[in-house]
Amino acid sequence: MDLLHAADVAELLGIPVATLANWRASGKGPPYLRVGRHVRYRTVDVEAWVAGRVRDPEAVVPRR
Repeated sequence: MDLLHAADVAELLGIPVATLANWRASGKGPPYLRVGRHVRYRTVDVEAWVAGRVRDPEAVVPRR
């Protein structure tokens, strides 16, 4: 099982670590787990979360 640090996930997503922390606090973002006091992310969970964010541009209804 591959576990990633928050800094690793933030770098992969191109976001600040603080944004990732805000997402955790608000229930958004990829699933995570705690190992003692440390936050870790499973690689498969991050990949699945990213895949779930893909949007089909053809399915988007333009605003008026």
